[in-house]
Amino acid sequence: MTLTPSSEADTLEALAPISSEEAADIETTEDLDLAIPEEVPSADDSSSRVSARDGDGVGFTLDEFAALLSKYDYNFKPGDVVNGTVFALESKGAMIDIGAKTAAFMPLQEVSINRVEHLSDVLEPGEVREFFILSEENEDGQLTLSVRRIEYQRAWERVRQLQKEDATIYSEVFATNRGGALVRVEGLRGFIPGSHISTRKAKEELVADFLPLKFLEVDEERNRLVLSHRRALVERKMNRLEVGEVVLGTVRGIKPYGAFIDIGGVSGLLHISEISHEHIETPHTVLNVNDQMKVMIIDLDAERGRISLSTKALEPEPGDMLTDPQKVFDKAEEMAARYKQMLLEQAEDSEPMGVSLE
Repeated sequence: MTLTPSSEADTLEALAPISSEEAADIETTEDLDLAIPEEVPSADDSSSRVSARDGDGVGFTLDEFAALLSKYDYNFKPGDVVNGTVFALESKGAMIDIGAKTAAFMPLQEVSINRVEHLSDVLEPGEVREFFILSEENEDGQLTLSVRRIEYQRAWERVRQLQKEDATIYSEVFATNRGGALVRVEGLRGFIPGSHISTRKAKEELVADFLPLKFLEVDEERNRLVLSHRRALVERKMNRLEVGEVVLGTVRGIKPYGAFIDIGGVSGLLHISEISHEHIETPHTVLNVNDQMKVMIIDLDAERGRISLSTKALEPEPGDMLTDPQKVFDKAEEMAARYKQMLLEQAEDSEPMGVSLE
């Protein structure tokens, strides 16, 4: 810094030795009043604190301060879903950093809804994702986490949506038992009852086959997921069938109440009351397994996956199915045309009469 002539003179004067006369005018230390003034507040004086009304002076409001504290509230509890970072893979599970005082642990069986042989197949160090808190802290202050539980919840949500849409899905059969076949849908285990498997294969040969399936029951509370192969096939077939149509079928099974007829890969029921206009004691007296016959479709129930058939409607004369089944076979299309015409006339007769506005 450069001094001006006047400022330089002032500085030299200030640094000059004090004369004896000047020194005598200076008060001694004992004469100085060093008492603390009463008006100076102490550090704990309430009047010196910032009140809520003075929040503007600290740069943020008390609400913002409370929000900041809640951001760092580590009061984790079971059922919470938190973000965490994988930082170690061990033989029995993974160590996860979720910001708690102690690293959390995720057992191997909780890593995925699907079976996992090696953690490295589904996790890697540094990966950030959501985790479900399974339990309270143990004696070491460690929480137990799960990814399987999150996947489980989301799988049921997805399955419920698919059922709502009445979607057809494809799934691989991984096992069979006495009651039916087992598949996995969105990671959940599903069951196909034997009565809803529609195939010429033996049930045991279905393992590793992908089947089209429709949902029969979706119940998360009871952990029941039931599907139908038959319904999926019937729906597909129904898209190409219509009531009154004559189709060629093969008798696959005979029961006291009727016969099951294979019509191009799906099964339809020829009820005993629909075999002939004449009374029949049992279907066995008229039909045999592997018989080929023409039947007419009289009902398509997509909701229940059922196709109802009739040969009674194809009889030129009542009782022909008992006395001359070949005649029924030969004249099937002709009789079906008559049946369709009859249905058309019935529909026209049931229409309400037009109301004149005049």
